[in-house]
Amino acid sequence: AALPAWAATPPAERAARLAALRDQLHARRDEIAATVTAELGAPEKLSQTVHAGVPVAVAGSYAELASTYSFEEKIGNSTVYHEPVGVVAAITPWNYPLHQIVAKAAPALAAGCTIVVKPAENTPLVARIFAECVHEAGVPAGVFNLVTGLGAVAGQALAEHPDVDLLSFTGSTAVGRRIGAIAAGMVKRVALELGGKSANVILPSADLARAVNVGVANVMSNSGQTCSAWTRMLVHRDRYDEAVELAAAAAAKYGDRIGPLVSARQRDRVRGYIEKGVAEGARLVAGGPEAPRPQGWYVSPTVLADVTPDMTVAQEEIFGPVLCVLPYEDEEDALRIANGTVYGLAGAVWAGDEAEAVAFARRMDTGQVDINGGRFNPLAPFGGYKQSGVGRELGVHGLTEYLQTKSLQF
Repeated sequence: AALPAWAATPPAERAARLAALRDQLHARRDEIAATVTAELGAPEKLSQTVHAGVPVAVAGSYAELASTYSFEEKIGNSTVYHEPVGVVAAITPWNYPLHQIVAKAAPALAAGCTIVVKPAENTPLVARIFAECVHEAGVPAGVFNLVTGLGAVAGQALAEHPDVDLLSFTGSTAVGRRIGAIAAGMVKRVALELGGKSANVILPSADLARAVNVGVANVMSNSGQTCSAWTRMLVHRDRYDEAVELAAAAAAKYGDRIGPLVSARQRDRVRGYIEKGVAEGARLVAGGPEAPRPQGWYVSPTVLADVTPDMTVAQEEIFGPVLCVLPYEDEEDALRIANGTVYGLAGAVWAGDEAEAVAFARRMDTGQVDINGGRFNPLAPFGGYKQSGVGRELGVHGLTEYLQTKSLQF
């Protein structure tokens, strides 16, 4: 019911509401960080810098885009209008609970859509804070809506609702397939950000120590609960043993620096993958499946060496602090291994010469690649190839997911 008035609201006014939302999120950063630590288990520093900090930047980016994007353009004798797609249903995961909401809600609001968000049942509390921030920012009633509940109940109801025009989902590939099937049956648009098994390719000319240390840090961040984590480290055979030693030493430093996993179920799932990896022939060089602490849902920072591309741990998303190290013979072999999964979400390439790294990255079947430790860019499109998803989030590419086009000929 709120859609017609919000869609007709001038972009400058929508931008002003998003700017106010950014300011509200910034003002409540400490509360947001404490809430994420309490319900997810993320260490306080990570909660402050990433879980509470990044959403402020993303909301701010859409405040700017709403005021600068050309919602109308001329093409020959046509005027093309970029209009809101309609009512959005957003189903978000627990691993980055606020960021994933903002990455969907901010562009939807900027586009002129109304939205219903169903947060993950494991981490609903920070979503309530976000809803309060939206209200305080002056967004009209009904434009943003929050529904909590189980995915199989509330999520299913949203996906099947005839008034929903676009389904935006972040989570597992299995659930993404189900949502895609529902959407196809009703001819709804979808934006799906799904699983990953990203490759960190260290070419022979790279600074090995830096590449390994940054790679381990990437996997251990958020206790490994990151869909874009570089969970497969690919190293040339000639430098493989050295890389394994460096990775094991680096992982050992994270023993008391990472938080627990989100649930006992997730902890047991990750431990099961470690056990399966060893059973299939991987060599345990750091960590392991044993409980590192007498209490809490902790998993030791783990490194598995001598992993082969066909092993379960090299093909399936573990979603925990587990790094697999794989050797390769030459660049073609490295490319075959890097592209040898059903996923294609992210990745990294390291080389002494940037052009060499870029040339390799261009051949990878993945949506985002960091070159020699390139920094996270909240304006760059994020999303996957293959079974890692459909569509893009963040920046102008994220905005266009929530727009549809109409052309008038004169």
